[in-house]
Amino acid sequence: MNANTKRLHDLGQSLWIDNITRDMLDDGTMARYIAEYSITGLTSNPTIFEKAIGGGSAYDAQIGELARSGKSGEDMFFALAVQDLACAADLFRPIHDATGGVDGWASLEVSPLLVDDTKKTIESAGKLHDLAGRSNVFIKIPGTPAGVEAIEAAIFAGVPINVTLLFSREHYLAVAEAWMRGIERRIAGGLSPKVESVASIFVSRWDVAVKDQVRPESQNKLGIAIAQRCYKAYRELLGSARMQKLVAAGAHPQRLLWASTGTKDPAARDTMYVEAFAAPDTIDTIPDKTLLAFADHGKVGTPMAVDGGDCESVIADIERQGVDVAEVAARLQKEGGEAFAKSWSALLSGLRDKTAQLAGAHAA
Repeated sequence: MNANTKRLHDLGQSLWIDNITRDMLDDGTMARYIAEYSITGLTSNPTIFEKAIGGGSAYDAQIGELARSGKSGEDMFFALAVQDLACAADLFRPIHDATGGVDGWASLEVSPLLVDDTKKTIESAGKLHDLAGRSNVFIKIPGTPAGVEAIEAAIFAGVPINVTLLFSREHYLAVAEAWMRGIERRIAGGLSPKVESVASIFVSRWDVAVKDQVRPESQNKLGIAIAQRCYKAYRELLGSARMQKLVAAGAHPQRLLWASTGTKDPAARDTMYVEAFAAPDTIDTIPDKTLLAFADHGKVGTPMAVDGGDCESVIADIERQGVDVAEVAARLQKEGGEAFAKSWSALLSGLRDKTAQLAGAHAA
């Protein structure tokens, strides 16, 4: 086991891989990540699947079978994705069982086209979890205003949820509140309070968004400061009387997850975010490139400060430079949803093209 990733594991942080392809499942790469790099879960999104399915021939046989059975569009995609997610979930199942359901998860996202449709998001979350057929598959729902209501309803229905596209403390607290309400409703109804959830804070996009608005010495600092602010709120919530009441009833607290932690600035240290976010009771989901870089030369120093450290002074200084942090958070969430919707459209277009190509080859 790699010494650097083991240090994070020993600190109490889970490392998840932000990627999934059929090739990495079939050739043993995912199993090797688990054995050698302490990887205990994974996340996926439409962009990841767009690249995976369009990047080779690993899915061709199943696409041909699905097309011949009459499937197309979203139904075809979810059939492909669920096969991958189920395989990954099986690999993580020993971890899931050993941690009592806290860790060992794979994540599948609802259609990004439902981002503003609460009712259909709720319906889709339940259907996808049933389709996956694995208890350790999270369904990802964006933490938008429409998503918050869907999150509460899904949790109440017993569907484990990975809340995605969170960019601020306020975004995080809104979805944490939704999770708690869902659990409280379950307790009141005599249902099990053990419905797992994670809340995913996206980080590196902050620094990309404000790079041209701040002084050079302030670049690549806002994402970390926002994360520190969120971590402080998370620790405060974990210690609150309300959360302790839920824990006493048998619930596992919703965990905070650091997403988008690959460094996008080539001039910055490639392990910058992973090192900054070393913290117990959290998850860091990272792309393959960042995982391998951290395993090679990453450093684990002092864990994140539970009081937020210098985050407020950093944020205040950046706001004095003309950055409206609340406006940027709202814009990043909107743009994130739009980017996933764009990848979704490209993914479905690619499936149509691939289906036609395979049908032509079969006819010939």
